[in-house]
Amino acid sequence: MHRILSSQLPQYIGETVNVAGWVHRRRLLAKVAFVVLRDREGLLQIVCREPVVPAEEQVVAVTGRVVANEAAPGGVELVEPVFTVLGPAEPPPVELFRPELTASLPVLLDHAAVTLRHPQRQKVFAASARAVGAFRRALDERGFTEVFTPKIVGSATESGANVFEIDYFGAKAYLAQSPQFYKQTMVGVFERVYEVGPVFRAEPHDTSRHLATYTSLDAELGFIQSHRDVMAVLTEVIRAMVGAVEAGGFGGIRLPDEVPVLHFRDALRIAGAPEDEPDLAPEHERALGEWAAQRHGSDFVYVEGYPMRKRPFYTHPQPDEPRWSNSFDLLFRGLELVTGGQRLHRHEDYLAAVRDSGQDAEALETYLEAFRHGMPPHGGFAIGLERFMARVTGAANVRETTLFPRDLHRVAP
Repeated sequence: MHRILSSQLPQYIGETVNVAGWVHRRRLLAKVAFVVLRDREGLLQIVCREPVVPAEEQVVAVTGRVVANEAAPGGVELVEPVFTVLGPAEPPPVELFRPELTASLPVLLDHAAVTLRHPQRQKVFAASARAVGAFRRALDERGFTEVFTPKIVGSATESGANVFEIDYFGAKAYLAQSPQFYKQTMVGVFERVYEVGPVFRAEPHDTSRHLATYTSLDAELGFIQSHRDVMAVLTEVIRAMVGAVEAGGFGGIRLPDEVPVLHFRDALRIAGAPEDEPDLAPEHERALGEWAAQRHGSDFVYVEGYPMRKRPFYTHPQPDEPRWSNSFDLLFRGLELVTGGQRLHRHEDYLAAVRDSGQDAEALETYLEAFRHGMPPHGGFAIGLERFMARVTGAANVRETTLFPRDLHRVAP
């Protein structure tokens, strides 16, 4: 007899079936016991007349008859069960049968191997998987090719000093902070590419929004007119991801047909920041999120035209006013979610930009080779998956939406 999942039981009323999963909860009464079983699809109730039932979190196979019961999960339950213990279990460190997990975040993370089993936690990461699937589908439909780039690199030239140095067969190497250089290179191969993968930042900030490694959803596309073409693709990708998480039970996200767009100098004014501020601080992002919600009914707002001095050397300047850049951030509910923009594409412009930034052109030679041999105008973006899910779920800390977080203090479990 093949295994039936909890979601399939309504199709088998009156039949004897085989189910399997974890004992989620037991309620032992005088003459009857109720066992709630958990499998990958949800919960099911089993009515037992025997005095002895398996303990919580034991893995069991159960044969029983399916009967209708509107009060049971899914409107059905299993009666006349025969249990087979497949995997014995000690009592879990937290009560997984509770509707809400009340343990502190450190406890949840310390015991992630068990606490991730809770339906509330499962729901978050199932929605996260849906979001990644939607990201891929949206770009596949638009002619993008998925690529897989190295996470060990020989140069720490892209983003300053916050890199992890490793011993690579006796030589220095680094964990990649971004697939940026590689995805630009691949525009010269496929025109449109994307990648889903980890990035690594030796992040010195111990905050609720920073991690040492996270999942980056990157895309790069060629033959653009400006960064606005990149923003148009990004908006449709975000729309697909929002639809996916809504289908996973997280609704209420406001994404209008036209996402509001602010130039950086206007964003400073609205946020009440000094005119010479070089970047947006967290309090400025929150103020802009409130402005977008109140004025446009949107949980999203674009800020474009960041000062060139605050953007990477490969960023394309605004043609009519070169002190501003053709770059942008997308804020989601008052938090920076996406960074993107148009890149330089001419080799001579790169040589000048590298020289002006004080970087070593020789160390960047393999990257610059692509531009020596012809590259189209291009740009791209990167979405932080864990930040996206933190905004979706309303989590106060990005560690709540990270499977096994890594930060200043945590390298286990």
